[in-house]
Amino acid sequence: MNFGAGVGLRSAMGEGSDMAVLGVDFGTSNSAAGIAREGAPQLIQLEADEITLPTAVFFDFDRKKMLIGSAAGNALLAGEEGRYMRALKSLLGAPLMREKRNLLGEKLDFIDVVSRFLARVKTAAEAQTGEKFDRALSGRPVRFHGDDARNTQAEADLREAYLRAGFDDVAFMFEPEAAALANRAVLDPGDLGLIVDIGGGTSDFTLFRNEAEGIDILASHGVRLGGTDFDRMVSLETVMPLLGRGSEIRHAFGGETHTAPTTIFNDLATWQKIPFLYAPDSRRLAKDLAQYAVEPEKLGRLVSVLGDELGHDIAFAVEAGKIAANGAGRGAIDLGVVERKLSVVLGDGMVEGLLRPMADEMAAAALVTMEQAQIPPDAVTHLVFVGGSSLMRVTRDALGAVFPQAQVHHGHALTAIVDGLSLASATAFD
Repeated sequence: MNFGAGVGLRSAMGEGSDMAVLGVDFGTSNSAAGIAREGAPQLIQLEADEITLPTAVFFDFDRKKMLIGSAAGNALLAGEEGRYMRALKSLLGAPLMREKRNLLGEKLDFIDVVSRFLARVKTAAEAQTGEKFDRALSGRPVRFHGDDARNTQAEADLREAYLRAGFDDVAFMFEPEAAALANRAVLDPGDLGLIVDIGGGTSDFTLFRNEAEGIDILASHGVRLGGTDFDRMVSLETVMPLLGRGSEIRHAFGGETHTAPTTIFNDLATWQKIPFLYAPDSRRLAKDLAQYAVEPEKLGRLVSVLGDELGHDIAFAVEAGKIAANGAGRGAIDLGVVERKLSVVLGDGMVEGLLRPMADEMAAAALVTMEQAQIPPDAVTHLVFVGGSSLMRVTRDALGAVFPQAQVHHGHALTAIVDGLSLASATAFD
């Protein structure tokens, strides 16, 4: 596949507004949008002074409205009464996406929720540019899921969300291929680059050759593994034991015990599954476990977390601790929201030790990309890191170890994909 030099060298606008194409990076953690102007990406300001929009929503029960982006996070942190959701992209392809739920008096499925988020992006782009965007060029992972049927369904779900958002048509482009287009300037003609895109929910890789007339895509590959999996691992191994994970539960009759079921802790450590734990059956299970727990203080915390809906507060604390430990090698997870002075100390190298197996899996996926192209790893001249989780030292170390001869370049972590989509939007529907 070749993206020629003409891509992005003319405006994303056609002869009339009906030809307008908006490049959209709908991300697991953050989203962005842009168009091409005079051969360069022009990104849309989606919030006040911000070109990225947190991919989060909050259903405010008091005001009877859905808040989007930073407003959603602010409502959660302020303790407003409502339901917070993040990482909706990870639900694409799952049957859950099409289940109707009563939200603010409406029967909505999660495609409706995603579509309203995308409609907000569309409205902001039209207000800022004065153009009407009937079509979108959307980024997508190389693989949403490992399973082919779910992978196909995920794209179908996302397509339907764009159409419900008011777009007449949508085309898709692999996210690492968009990043390759945006980062070709760091390569000389003939150089071989590997995009390493470590996002919130997936890791994607594109091997490309930079040519005078454009870039030649040689292979793309991806795995369903990303930054939210990092958060999940840190939470499961450090925080969830304080809430009863691994604790023994007495049988109602007799002196025998069994280990507390893991599902409730796995879901509490998973961003996109947290809202579903506030249902009565989950709260009832937590109370039953606490009643018979050998360590009742731990399971009592679980009861409080579900009762007070503190799952996302914990997830944010875990994410903050992970980021702090990334730079210093050590850190702490502040769980004061659960219990006064409660915290987890992250000792030297603890986070990297927990995450290294997943980082090695990402490196193995990068090598699969090379195998698909039938090109040896030592032929790669440039390793280009993009995506928020590419900033984690453990991912850089793991990938650098299998491509030690390549020059390392750090692209714009949060905007490399949307930059490429903006450029490609100029000719997306030609």
